[in-house]
Amino acid sequence: MCEASAYIIGAQDPVLVMESVDKAEPDGENIRLISIFGEQKIIRGKIHSLSLVDHKIYIEEQP
Repeated sequence: MCEASAYIIGAQDPVLVMESVDKAEPDGENIRLISIFGEQKIIRGKIHSLSLVDHKIYIEEQP
């Protein structure tokens, strides 16, 4: 499977916010995560980095 896990990064260790992410759609100040099961989460932040080999999306949360 090629889906990823999304993490919020900050001063502490990365925090898992969603598994089985199929789409990460940036929309201005937000990122909408959509899983392969249709679950959606909107996070105020920006994509910090992607680890394609590890299937991880790192998001820097904005206040």
